[in-house]
Amino acid sequence: MKKEKESCPHCGSKEKQSNYGYNKSGTQRSKCKMCKKIYTSNGKTRAYSEEIRKSAIKTYYSGVSGRGVGKLYGMSKANVYNLIKKAKALTKVERASCEVYELDELYWFVERKGRSETRENTYILTMVSREPRQIVGHDVAADKSPDRVQAIVDSARDAGEYCTDGHTGYIDVVYPGRHESNARYV
Repeated sequence: MKKEKESCPHCGSKEKQSNYGYNKSGTQRSKCKMCKKIYTSNGKTRAYSEEIRKSAIKTYYSGVSGRGVGKLYGMSKANVYNLIKKAKALTKVERASCEVYELDELYWFVERKGRSETRENTYILTMVSREPRQIVGHDVAADKSPDRVQAIVDSARDAGEYCTDGHTGYIDVVYPGRHESNARYV
């Protein structure tokens, strides 16, 4: 069973195609004897997957430098900055539709305890969308750890900006958008 020859991407001819060695990545090159062009028929793509791109952008916006993101994901810092530029190059309509989420917590004592006993708080952690004004994520817990906040952020749709107060639990969270912290409440 003879393998069917591929056509030349330049002239479209299937006649007089010959193998012409290998390129640096080890892929077979071919030469068209009709138009004298050299081409790689089944070249390897060098593009990063969509998952890696989103993760790199998310890591960059969480405060890691472009060089640091490059080291984490095995890409050059120039590629990281190009990904950031493409992510920022939204149309006006897309920019207007970027959501802003506000994260905050409130707490209270569940039951009355004597002064000699320690008081334990119960926290309600909320993430609210500014427009339309609605709750997009919440959790009720005995602590307000970064892991709990991260679970809330991951469960909601990605937003363009996340606004928090100065609580240290918000600093260690990886946000998919820009994080704006108002640290005056610390």
